[in-house]
Amino acid sequence: MVPMTETIPREAPQASPNTPPVAPKRYGYRVRDQFGQHFDDPWDWLRDGDNPEVRAHLEAENAWADAVTEPTREAAARLVEEVKASTALTDVTVPIREGEFWYFRRFAEGQSYATHHRAPVERDEAGVLVPLVPSPGVPTRGEELLVDENEWARGQEFFRLADLYPSPDGRLIAWARDTSGDERYTWVVQEASGRVIDEAVVDAGYGFAWADDSASFIYMGVDDAWRACDVWLHRVGTPREADELLLVEPDEGFEMGFAPSGFPGHVVIHSSSSTAGRAWLWLPAHPSVRPLPLMSVRPRTLVSADSAGDRLFIVHTGLTQEGSLAQAMLPEGGSPEALAQLGMTSSPAYSRGALADRTPGTPLPEDEPAPLTPLESWEPLRSPGPGERITDVEAHADYVALSLRSGSLTQIDVWDRREEKPTWRRVDVDAPVRTIATVPTPWTDPLRVEFQSQTVPPTVAEVSLPNPAPASSPENPHPEDTSETAALGVRTLRTREAPGWDPAEFVEERVWVLARDGATRIPVTLIHHRDARPDGTHAGWQIGYGSYEVSYDPEFETLRLPILRRTVYAIAHVRGGGEMGRAWYEDGKELVKEHTFTDFIDVADWLVDSGWVAPGRLVAEGRSAGGLLMGAVTNAAPDRFRAILAGVPFVDALTTILDPTLPLTVGEWEEWGNPLTSRAVFDAMSRYTPYENVPDGVLLPAIMATTSVNDTRVEFVEPTKWVQRLREATGQVPSTDEAGAGSVPARDPRERPIILRTEMVAGHAGPSGREGRWAARCEEFAFALGQVGVSL
Repeated sequence: MVPMTETIPREAPQASPNTPPVAPKRYGYRVRDQFGQHFDDPWDWLRDGDNPEVRAHLEAENAWADAVTEPTREAAARLVEEVKASTALTDVTVPIREGEFWYFRRFAEGQSYATHHRAPVERDEAGVLVPLVPSPGVPTRGEELLVDENEWARGQEFFRLADLYPSPDGRLIAWARDTSGDERYTWVVQEASGRVIDEAVVDAGYGFAWADDSASFIYMGVDDAWRACDVWLHRVGTPREADELLLVEPDEGFEMGFAPSGFPGHVVIHSSSSTAGRAWLWLPAHPSVRPLPLMSVRPRTLVSADSAGDRLFIVHTGLTQEGSLAQAMLPEGGSPEALAQLGMTSSPAYSRGALADRTPGTPLPEDEPAPLTPLESWEPLRSPGPGERITDVEAHADYVALSLRSGSLTQIDVWDRREEKPTWRRVDVDAPVRTIATVPTPWTDPLRVEFQSQTVPPTVAEVSLPNPAPASSPENPHPEDTSETAALGVRTLRTREAPGWDPAEFVEERVWVLARDGATRIPVTLIHHRDARPDGTHAGWQIGYGSYEVSYDPEFETLRLPILRRTVYAIAHVRGGGEMGRAWYEDGKELVKEHTFTDFIDVADWLVDSGWVAPGRLVAEGRSAGGLLMGAVTNAAPDRFRAILAGVPFVDALTTILDPTLPLTVGEWEEWGNPLTSRAVFDAMSRYTPYENVPDGVLLPAIMATTSVNDTRVEFVEPTKWVQRLREATGQVPSTDEAGAGSVPARDPRERPIILRTEMVAGHAGPSGREGRWAARCEEFAFALGQVGVSL
């Protein structure tokens, strides 16, 4: 960084009702001299969200967005009404049991936020739990209102309740509040009546677990780069300065996370990079004992562990990149009392007050004890089959549930722990394209799953295990063993309603597109009306992501139904995501990141060449890292798409990944590579980072970028200056450089409009509340549909 200098050759053009706002170029704010490349970023001054001039520019951008979207404003309002008509506005979730209460959420017509409730558990004469199935809008017996989000959101421009945890004794409720969108939470502790008794914990990250005493809990602290790196113990009713530091992850490439596990006596805390990880065990019965290490970091070995009391079940990549399952016995049978003797107890010497000058992430001075379950103690239980990727494990009293991927789809396999030998049974759901996941349940309760697709609403079901095979006895030394063939029972608890929506009217299928290399087959989820034919006349909508091994699985969104009704819709499961396993992810990151972009373009070509989409009528959409995808394909193939929706787009990738002081950067070097130290990575990112590769004088698609001032994950400056560069390169505004004046022919800024919509109080997920989200997204949808000739 060098001192800023004003080097504007001439006065910047002023905005008018017919032209978009122009931010002047100012040099010296961020100058790069790296590997022989000099780059002085002329719009990096827009980074300062506290600068009145920056905020005025963002407001001017919003005014221009209002002007451009005025012709589609009524269409957007009609889309909102269509979404409402397909939404069960008064609804209730399937209850989850915690102790002696069922907990659930309700939604009411006319309210934008949920209300949180509980009702007492009832048992029959034999002492068996009676399942609770509450009705929408109808209170159940003994029901209590715990939190009304609508009341808490009143008067707030943004409100989000992220997590809610009842205390073990059921007396207290803790929940996380965010009123700015920056994902730094205040933990609110209240009585069931609603009376708040503690709001001392502020600026916390994700992660919470109660101690057994219901009087203390652990939570996650973050550093200035928003990295989860410290675990703190808080005692209800005491000031934040008295919180004690229990655990630190000093490695800037790793980030911690935790939540209550199935076994109530243990909480597993994970720390991971994108290639390796480790874990610790916290004992809720002994909250002041520092978490005990479970294993050390091993290169290229990711770990995901869950406790079954006497042992851990561990999914890891130490044997194969596609994941394996192992178990490791805990010392002393996992007894919390015995394990507590192995650990160190915290003290007020490690309170926030005593450590006032400490930088988050600074390691504790004492050495950790030896790991409880070192790598050499792991016993292999299951390897992935052909085409499988084992991703996660959950342990319960009677079963182990394994999450995996196979054939680009999610799967759940179950092992009944009452059996003498492991037998894995798949939860069978009769649908060619669907997404299935486990639903959290208590240690002794049956397995629950939720399955859905892009066209089929979510169904929550309870899975019952078959009776275990009989044990041998002198009277029956060879009992018939039918466990291999016995099927799991799947009982539907509730399917979400979607009024007026009939999945039978649509075809949802998985197709495979051959990539340009002639060998790679790209999975695509294709959805169209059952009467549609590939006759080259339809508008198309293509969406993708392709980073961090995150899979863009088909899931039901009421908000998407208007798009499905009007277009041929395609999810491109491109490389860099996790749809086809770890190898699929690694073939779309670092030096081969461009595979993500070429895959998306190849799918776009197939949609047109196959006749499913008319030339010039294809919309592309992506958010966050998917916004990087949007920027890259706009530069590489501007003629493939008529309109682009780029939500909170990561379009200034090279600048961000070069700056270790920015949130998340250091931890992302394993995703993108480190351009500070590697010339190969620097050159690769230089080729694709969207902001620096916009072609001059090319007719680009119409583009709507969206961002939020308080976004921690992708700072608002990235799309803000990207939009400036796009307009300059397409001639929608004159260049403010003398050298650039007249170099690009002028073009009507409304012909292919490029607009930026900024939420002034929100974060990465955009506006809060369902109606706020509907309005924002339907504005985007109406803009894009109008560009491809879909009348509303």
